[in-house]
Amino acid sequence: MSRWRTSTRSGSYTAARVIHGVGAVFALIEVIYILMNLFGANPANALFKFIQQLAEPLALFFPGLFQLGNANLDLIVNYGLAAIFWLVVANLLARVVAR
Repeated sequence: MSRWRTSTRSGSYTAARVIHGVGAVFALIEVIYILMNLFGANPANALFKFIQQLAEPLALFFPGLFQLGNANLDLIVNYGLAAIFWLVVANLLARVVAR
């Protein structure tokens, strides 16, 4: 026998999980972009262009924030910070919504 949850809290928990999931997807896009660049993916490839078009706007103000003298290290730090930013922001928003 199945029981339906009628609590209003279950809706907020579902919204919190969705927010957390969206933040994780944004962070994953940033990480995939970092890895594709580090491993020398072909910039003319359609998949690379697609990931690049998603990753660059999601990086917000982080690209160029730190200039460490090495292009690969710059990419890791700046886009890595963007990925961490999305995880933290999504986690905070999810906590607020879940309350």
